[in-house]
Amino acid sequence: MTKLPNNIDEAIAQAMEGTKAALQDGYARLQIQIVVPDIELQAQSLAKQFIPALLETNTQLKVFFPDSGAAALARRDWQDITFKIEDIGTSRSPVDKKVEPEDQCFLLIAPSAVEVAQAEKLANLAGDRPVIMLIPKLEDVSIVGIGYAGRQLRERFIKTIESCYYIKSLGEAVLYRCYPSPWQVWLEENGQYKLITEQLEKPVGDEIDMILAKAISTAKTDNSISSSETITAPPKRKGLLTEIQKFFRALSN
Repeated sequence: MTKLPNNIDEAIAQAMEGTKAALQDGYARLQIQIVVPDIELQAQSLAKQFIPALLETNTQLKVFFPDSGAAALARRDWQDITFKIEDIGTSRSPVDKKVEPEDQCFLLIAPSAVEVAQAEKLANLAGDRPVIMLIPKLEDVSIVGIGYAGRQLRERFIKTIESCYYIKSLGEAVLYRCYPSPWQVWLEENGQYKLITEQLEKPVGDEIDMILAKAISTAKTDNSISSSETITAPPKRKGLLTEIQKFFRALSN
């Protein structure tokens, strides 16, 4: 059974394995989501850790950043690379001109809803070649919208992307998925995370609230039954996502 990562290095290692498993099963549009505030500020560092796994099987990798500034910074900082670095493109320099026949795999770093049209174009140009999105944030309602055009975009593109790795804090719980495992909800009890449910589809909104409410109610009932026994609980540890955020803060200092 998949276990939750203890730190960012374990999360990236799990994301690598989940990505490779999904590629082997024929998925061509993938995303890795570690949902932590401001994670995109560490996009280059995460990409540097993640890229070696792709180079194991794809010798012609092309890496895209959201803008020319981020792409230029990566070219400056990364030495002796064997792959090309590009920006996702603009109206003056469209992504169409940056996809070449010899490219075997595309990695798109931290695309936001601003770049969603270019990301969709890249995926269409790639055909059956893998397009992997690392820490994307494609669904900003203020940009994508909630009307007909927004719904069409979700049906046409966003819903075609397989989440091969996902982790998000829900307070004292975590929503988690590492392909090929199903979606999981873990609840923190006495300093330890306990798996409370698994399902094929990603739980959202009220469904998550119901899952947590049921698990918490069951836990309270179990605790009341065993309340006659005095048990010293282990020290409560900080939540997983808090530890990941601490890692990012240290990295940026």
